[in-house]
Amino acid sequence: MVYLPAAMRTSEFDSSSDEEEVCEEELTPFQISWLPLSAAECSQFIGICPLPGCKFKDIRRNLQRDVGELQNQGVEDVFVFCTRGELHKYRVPRLLEAYRLQGLRVHHLPFPDGGTPDLEHCCQILEALQANLHNNRKTVIHCYGGLGRSGLIAACLLLKLSVSMTPDKAIEILREHRGGGAIQTVKQYNFLHEFREKYSAYQESKAVSTERSVSR
Repeated sequence: MVYLPAAMRTSEFDSSSDEEEVCEEELTPFQISWLPLSAAECSQFIGICPLPGCKFKDIRRNLQRDVGELQNQGVEDVFVFCTRGELHKYRVPRLLEAYRLQGLRVHHLPFPDGGTPDLEHCCQILEALQANLHNNRKTVIHCYGGLGRSGLIAACLLLKLSVSMTPDKAIEILREHRGGGAIQTVKQYNFLHEFREKYSAYQESKAVSTERSVSR
């Protein structure tokens, strides 16, 4: 990761052509929900938020202000599930660069809005999140609204952390903290309910593949 002097970081950050003057009263609120993982026998929290700096339809956020709020709350890592195309659509094409310039570690692991990641991609995300939890790194995940994709990944994390957690309980916890819109589509609902079975099969196939490689 390349770090620039503070003065250069500030001027680069402020010069974004995608920022526009919007008075503070007109800005759409930006809120981070800190999801407790205690129900999954983990003492830590994971943050979930909507897309910082988004300007789409009636949403008007300020990128610098929103990233500042992440910093104020001690966030060290951000997982972004929006595609590059979405970042352009929602007028934050330089979001990932803005995070990096402010010293945040970025994990860009996109998958389609309303959709689900393939199982290998999902496992990659969950393993990275668990590594952050293990290393006590304060972490936030987000998609566009912080409901569908982010809710799905957070629910899968709960299932992976606790053998006693059920899909319905995970959804209940997510909706308690993010509202009724969390886990938005039938595809996401089905993915969550099938996650444990498919994850077990995936782990078994990896183990078999490893054994074959060793035996050669």
